[in-house]
Formats: sequence, C-alpha cells, structure tokens
Amino acid sequence: MNTTALAFLGDAVYETYVRQHVLEKETVHVDRLHQMAVRYVRADGQARAVKRLLTEQFLTEEETALVKRARNHRSASRPKNADPVAYKLATAFEALLGFLHLTEQNERLEEIIRRAFIIVEEKP
Repeated sequence: MNTTALAFLGDAVYETYVRQHVLEKETVHVDRLHQMAVRYVRADGQARAVKRLLTEQFLTEEETALVKRARNHRSASRPKNADPVAYKLATAFEALLGFLHLTEQNERLEEIIRRAFIIVEEKP
C-alpha cells in the first residue's frame, strides 16, 4: 500500500492512543487535554521518536525499511508549521503505525507507541 495512505491511517490511530494517554494522566478541561496532546502529535515530537527508534535499532528490518521508504516518498503537500525534514519523519512514523494497524500487529503497535510516548516526554 502507498505510504501516504498508511500515514493517513496511522495519524488517526496515533491520535486515538494519544487522547487515551492524556486522559489517563489527568482528567481536566478539554482545552487542557488538547494542549497536553499537542506535544505528542506535533511533527517534531514524532520525528524525534522515530529517529530514536531507528538509532536504538528498536524497529525490525521490515519496519525500518517501511519507515525509510515512507520518509523518502515524494509528497505534493508542504508542511504548514513544521520543518520539512521533521514532517517527512513524522509521516514515516505515521505510515509505520498505519501498517501495523492494518496488518493487525496490535502488540507491536502498542509497544512502539509506548516507547514513542516515553521519548516525547523526555526533555529534548
């Protein structure tokens, strides 16, 4: 499947996990929940997570190949509020999540998301 389509799905999957994650941390007003979620879904946070996953060799060979293919895919869209490199890495991260969701590799999907949350929560 096209990596852009995988990223489209992965974005929605990740958003759902992020919303659940912030709800578990603190139940507050919706505006505050949104502010809490932003750090996870921003391109720079996702890019930092996927870079670290690659550096740590946390991903399988198949996952790494998919991330690299998605990162290198030419896109007609331009990032509005993100560095182009971070945007491409974030899209690659989302494509990976979309692939894992579609192939019903739910344990692996959750393992990667949990690790990404830890990375995003660290001080840069």
